[in-house]
Amino acid sequence: MLNELELTGRAATHVVLCDDLGAALHREVILPYLELRDAAWVDGIELQIVSGYRGFDAQLRIWNMKYRGERPIYDECGQVRVHASLDQAQLVAAILCWSALPGASRHHWGTDIDVIDRAAIAENYRYQLLPEEFAPCGVFSRLNSWLTENMARFDFFRPYARYQGGVHREPWHLSYAPISSAALRLSTPELIAITVRDHEVQGKDYLLARMPEIYRRYIENISPLPPKRGQDIGP
Repeated sequence: MLNELELTGRAATHVVLCDDLGAALHREVILPYLELRDAAWVDGIELQIVSGYRGFDAQLRIWNMKYRGERPIYDECGQVRVHASLDQAQLVAAILCWSALPGASRHHWGTDIDVIDRAAIAENYRYQLLPEEFAPCGVFSRLNSWLTENMARFDFFRPYARYQGGVHREPWHLSYAPISSAALRLSTPELIAITVRDHEVQGKDYLLARMPEIYRRYIENISPLPPKRGQDIGP
């Protein structure tokens, strides 16, 4: 069970840095991930984590830089939006479509990872983590299909498998359901609001005033969990 500091990324006592994976993961996610990786390897896919655990400070930097226009903001097609053309409501919505609020990122939990297939790309290819890369003609199309068919066997699922009016579709984002489902229940609007209030988060007053709506639309609004390991998933 994660405590409040771990849930909000302000402590890393629940994660282990795995040098061979190039990422830190929740201690109970390491073995399931290795099983997933090994199964993919058998089918010619070289699964690689490009983002694992991310603490509060790292998420805060991402948020504040995007809010100030120091990092690009994208639309659902991966096209850069003009920062100066957005009012506060549009700006916050645009950021939340791709980047979580500090204290509310699933990457805080060590249960969620972004993955690519290293075997599918040339050495100098710069992946972007955009939906088009996972589309039928995209560089990671085979990885996309393999994950769809196999990830539930290892208790992983895609929380952003499709757009549901909140976060845009992220086919590269996997979550270990047995732990992340409990973490989501514990990550209440009140806990996130307290965390935001106590730190220098850009747009703080606006965010706090709209926390219930933000929570419903961008935090709890995820795709369904997979069947438990060993459960018949049916036709």
